Amino acid sequence: MKEFIEYIIKNLVDTPEKVDVCCTDSEHGVLVRIKVGNGDVGKVVGRKGATINAIRTIATTAGARFGCRIRVELDDQKEKEPV
Repeated sequence: MKEFIEYIIKNLVDTPEKVDVCCTDSEHGVLVRIKVGNGDVGKVVGRKGATINAIRTIATTAGARFGCRIRVELDDQKEKEPV
């Protein structure tokens, strides 16, 4: 699942080298955390949240097929300004 989501996200953004997809297993399911560059959050969210909702739907459906709950979160990596 991680590789699939990472592939989708990297093709949506302008800076694919800043994309980081982490999966964490817990007793309640799997947490997939997507981190993208500072200016790429809007491209992943999409118009009215349609893109990230589609990704969440795909992940949830795939997880249900295998009897696992999958939760997808999106974070943006804030770039620190030089002092």
